[in-house]
Amino acid sequence: LEARGVSFRTDHSDTEVVLRLYETKQDGLLDDLIGMFAFVILDRAQGLLFGARDHFGIKPLHYHLHDGRFSFASEVKSLLTLPWITPDLDHQAVYDFLTFQAIAAPHTIYKGIRKIPAAHCFQLRLDTNEFRVKRYWRPRFSTSPRPYEEQVRRVREEFTRAVRRWCLSDVPLACSLSGGVDSSSLVAIASREFGPLDTYTLGFNDAPDLDERHLARLVAQRWGTNHHEIVIEQDDLLEQLPKMLQALDEPYAGGLPSWFVFQAMSKEVKVGLVGTGVDELFSNYDKWRKHESPLLNLRMRARYLKHRGRLGALLRYPQGTLHSPYFTDGRKRTLFKAEFVRSLRPSAQVLQALWDQDNASVARDRMPNIDLQLQLPEEFLLMTDRFSMAHSLEARTPFLDKTFVEAVLSIPAKTRVDRHVPKRLFIDAVRDLIPPELLTEKKRGFILPEARWMRGKLRTLVQELLGPGYLERQGIFDPGLHDAIVAPFLRGDFDQSWQVWTLLSFQMWFETGFMKSGRCLT
Repeated sequence: LEARGVSFRTDHSDTEVVLRLYETKQDGLLDDLIGMFAFVILDRAQGLLFGARDHFGIKPLHYHLHDGRFSFASEVKSLLTLPWITPDLDHQAVYDFLTFQAIAAPHTIYKGIRKIPAAHCFQLRLDTNEFRVKRYWRPRFSTSPRPYEEQVRRVREEFTRAVRRWCLSDVPLACSLSGGVDSSSLVAIASREFGPLDTYTLGFNDAPDLDERHLARLVAQRWGTNHHEIVIEQDDLLEQLPKMLQALDEPYAGGLPSWFVFQAMSKEVKVGLVGTGVDELFSNYDKWRKHESPLLNLRMRARYLKHRGRLGALLRYPQGTLHSPYFTDGRKRTLFKAEFVRSLRPSAQVLQALWDQDNASVARDRMPNIDLQLQLPEEFLLMTDRFSMAHSLEARTPFLDKTFVEAVLSIPAKTRVDRHVPKRLFIDAVRDLIPPELLTEKKRGFILPEARWMRGKLRTLVQELLGPGYLERQGIFDPGLHDAIVAPFLRGDFDQSWQVWTLLSFQMWFETGFMKSGRCLT
């Protein structure tokens, strides 16, 4: 911009850069931005508000529009302080949450509050109140083959450039470090480019199968980081849960370890790097397999019908019903009070709509497009933003650098996602940076041992919030779900702890974040 003759009042304000760029290109400024952002600009000359959320939904943007009044904020809790907003529960959002552990944009858990989807912008005409939302970026896929080794070099080069961009900072950096390839490669590149940094790893004394401290130490030793280990117990979770719920604003049933990592980081630094985004780009957690394999495809359809899914929905949403839900549409109908879910559409419709909007030819290309619009922004990044901001920490996601993502997704699907080792391309690109022990270890999720803890010190909470009496008074769920799901789980007869955790997570949010704030259940 300076080369074009634009002058600045400040010496390095990113906010002023956005404003000057908007003056130059209007909504075309979004083509030039790389990074995380959510902003709204008042354009008096054009008589409009223009706003946008970044390409991957790293930063949130919520709004309320009714009777000619437009309100917007980063957090739902800000909007709920406004007297003209009635915080009614969105029944469809509750229903979808049990399927995805996330709420698909533009919905939020509140009926009158919406969110701008990732990679979307809006325009509000101030004279007519005409409100339009449009998608300004979408991934582009390619089928043009190139030599495998060339693609390996390309991934390594683009990843290195992305880390350099996202490590630009006036203050020291730290990095969350698990024992996996993703965060380990991030630590390696950042350390090589900028020197040793602080690293933070979470561990559990009572869950050795989830503890990756021994692997993280190997990475820390190799790159000479100032390494910190955080060990948490069940009592730590109980103590911190109310603060987590306050920070989240909406139900969230994913992993909670990042809260403790960000809490520890914030005592030493103000900027932390995290490894979010690799799986969405290189493997999609193998969700593509059931779309490409006729046998898996048939099994998933049979499973959908077995769990009370309707044949009409299966025929209408053939790809949407292949999703691996926490609860199927058929199963959910038995969990809710009939009057609560009356007139709701199946959650499979959301997935089918996302599948249909892309013209990619194979599932290994379509699945990233779905993940980049649903699970990534509305679950993983929701948690990352809320938990880091709760500790005044800026969490950065170098794997979600736009240029890097575009380079990766332009690699033909069968090269980018190997059928036998889905993340092979990325692993080969960073293999020399990673201790070999990490490549042979079984993958562990960055999660808490919820199953053990719900049968342990969280047991009382489970029995209280998912007990028949509470469920009857609440009026959302059928009290019979206690005997069908909760009681067998507590006895050890039911292994699907993620279902109980999803239900408990919603109930904790409802009790702490909804009822105690004077919300309206109608």
